[in-house]
Order: sequence, then structure tokens, then C-alpha cells
Amino acid sequence: MSIRGGRGPRDDLAVGGAAPQNGYQRTGRYGRGPGDQRRYDRYGDRRGGLGGLLKFLLFLLVLAALVFAALVTVARPIARLAVVSLAEDNPSALRIGFISDFIREDLGASLTQPHDGSGDEIVFTVEPGDTPATLAPKLAAAGVIGSERAFLFEARTGDLASKLAAGRFALAGNLTPEQVVQGLVDNRVVVQSVPVTFREGLRLEQIVAKLSTLQGTAIDPQKFYELAKDPPDELLADFPWLLDTDVRPKGASLEGFLYPATYDIRTGDDKPTTAEDLIRMMLTAFHDRVGPERLDVAAKRGLTFHEVLVLASIVEREAVLDDERPLIAGVYQNRLDPKKWPTHRLQSDPTIFYVNDSLQLAAMPPEQWKNYVFWDKLKESLPASLPDDLAPYNTYTSAGLPPGPISSPSIASIDAALNPNTKTGYLFFIAKGDGSGTSAFAKTHAEHEKNVAKYGKP
Repeated sequence: MSIRGGRGPRDDLAVGGAAPQNGYQRTGRYGRGPGDQRRYDRYGDRRGGLGGLLKFLLFLLVLAALVFAALVTVARPIARLAVVSLAEDNPSALRIGFISDFIREDLGASLTQPHDGSGDEIVFTVEPGDTPATLAPKLAAAGVIGSERAFLFEARTGDLASKLAAGRFALAGNLTPEQVVQGLVDNRVVVQSVPVTFREGLRLEQIVAKLSTLQGTAIDPQKFYELAKDPPDELLADFPWLLDTDVRPKGASLEGFLYPATYDIRTGDDKPTTAEDLIRMMLTAFHDRVGPERLDVAAKRGLTFHEVLVLASIVEREAVLDDERPLIAGVYQNRLDPKKWPTHRLQSDPTIFYVNDSLQLAAMPPEQWKNYVFWDKLKESLPASLPDDLAPYNTYTSAGLPPGPISSPSIASIDAALNPNTKTGYLFFIAKGDGSGTSAFAKTHAEHEKNVAKYGKP
């Protein structure tokens, strides 16, 4: 039998062929045999039909949810950092819910925990033009907040900018950022105060005399004087720059450091300004206005800051016009140079007035100082023998700078003492006395004598 005409192994699949022994029978191309049951489910539907599709889709959804959850868990910190950075540059983004949530999460406990400062009242001043952004560092410096970011978040979400008004507000150092924001809206303090101005060129006793004329304040002039003459260690500890012996020699008074300005003296409430409060205000104003750059005098200047302050206090009593201050400082700086002025004596009239006033004030009770005429011309010569603490202030008999300032100088006088104009070579000057406030300067004694003859002795 040839292979072509004979029956082969596949003949059992032919139409009409005999059923194989294994029971599988196919009746046609699309026929069904008993073995085809493996391709149908129990309901007669093909596997992979609608039910299978639904199960598959459900599986995909569950899988996607698990993947998304994993991605969120892993990527959330990265996303939060990006969102926080975006929100800091664009505060308006805080209006978007999930961004606000990210910021809250990033700030954590700093947003809800009270600051660990004092619970005592802190009267905080909001100046005209202040914004939450300008207030944040001031609040931190005042000990009201610990986190500027947390405060700014609450301020922006609470729309503090639209509610903020200038004034004084009662706050504390143990509030949450949200309470601070609310306090800057609700806790306005009506403070009764009187403005008191201390002009440039006053000596300590003049300040005390003025304080004794004030009515209705809690400031004890005598206590103020004692604190300024011999400041206690606990006071100085709060102003570490005063502990630098180049700024203030050990044991020196606060003469010259009580900054001339206008101060609001609180009266009529439960926390009126005391003598120590005022001294602290004046020292703070001095440091704020003078600044660390001036306090750190360059070595090439040849003087410590305290010596600069002494010179500035003399210039303050001599000068009327700001543009003459460097020239007057230059005259005294040239007299400190032995090569230009062999006696090394400043011969400054204000120092003589200072010595005379000190002698007169020592002979009267402090409550009478308000009736005394300070810096007046001498009615008689100084005694030949002066107390040891005053003798060095007589610059006609003692060489060099006095041991301490004789008044509270202005910034202009301090700058003049820091940068005196010595190039002119002036060694003399005299006030013209014509109402212009100007002086006549001279390089030689002969030129000075001509100016004296012209303008008269001062």
C-alpha cells in the first residue's frame, strides 16, 4: 500500500471515520465531541468571556491601587519638598488644599506647639508699613515666636495682612503661631505714655535733672543715676558689647552710652517704665544706631572705641555744624600728636566746664540739679587742686584725652572722631559768634591770634 493512497495516522479525524478508542470524536469542522467540554465553563460560556473580562479588570484596578499607594508612600517626601519650595516662592499657592496640607505636614509640631518662651506680657509694636514678612524676624527677636515659617504660614492662611494695623499689642512668649496671629489682631494695647526727648550733648547729671521734672512717671531719678554711674553686672550681662574693655573700660560709668533720642515713657498702666527700663532703652538705641561696625574700630585709627567716644563727646560740645565736626575732631587729633603739639594737651574749654559743673553739682542735692545752669562760663578759676577723679578732665593741665566722655555725642560726632580731618593741619579754632555757627580755623598760633582779635575771645 502506498503512503498516498493508504490510511495514515490522521485518518481517525476524517469525516465519518470510526470513533477512536480514546472516545474523542469530531463530527465536522465545527463539530463537538465529548472532549470539547474542557473549553467551556460551567455556565456554557467560553472562558475569557464577559465574566473573565470583569475579573481581569478588577485585578488591574487592585494592582493599580497598590502601585499608586506604593508610589505615594515612597515619593511623598520628594513631592512635599517640591511643593514646600514652590509655596515659599508663591504664597498664593497655599489656597490649594493639598499644597496647604503638605506645608502643615512639613511644619509639624512647630505649627501647633506653644513657643517655649516666657508667659509674661510682651508689648510688641507694629510700625506703619509693617507686613507679616517684616514682622516675623522682629517677633523672633522679641521672643514671641520660635519659627518664622510657622508664623508666616498661619499669617497667610489667616489673611493677617488685610487685618494688620499699626499699634502696640499684648503678646507673650508661650503662644502658638495661630495665637500670635490672632493676638496681632485682637490684643491692641492702649498705652498711656509721654514722649521724653534727650538731646545731644547732655551729660548724665543733665539727664537726671530732666527726669526729676517729669510728672506721673515711675522713674526714680536717683535710681537712674546710681544705675548709670555704677551699672550692675546683671544689667551689663544683657549688653555683652559693653563688656569689651575697648568699648567700655572695666568700672566705667554709662556716660556717653545713653543715646540721645525721644523715648516713650509708659505711665498709668500696670507696667510703667522704670529707671532701669529707660537705661535699657537708651543702651539698646545706642547699639542699634551706632552699630557693631563703628564699635569695632580699626587698629590703624590708633584709638579704642571708648577713646573715640571721649573725643566725640568733646566735639559734640564744640561743634554746631555737621560739616565742621571732622575739622574740629582733626584739631584735637593733631594736638594728640606730640610731633605737632608738644604739650599733648587738648586745651578744650568744654572739659573745663565739665569739671566746674561736677564740683558745683557735688555740693548740692540731686533734686536741685534741675535748677542748675549747665555748661555755663566759669565765674572764677578752677581750684588749683582738684579731686583725683576730676583732675584728668582738666585738659589745660593734663595731657591726652580725658578718662571718660563728657556728654552724649551724636552719630555725626562719633563719625567725625572716627575719621578726623587732620590733612588741613589745623591746630586752633574759634567760634565766630556771628550767629552762623561757623568757626575760624588756623594752623599757627599767629593766625589764631588774628582770629581771636577779629571774632573776640569765646
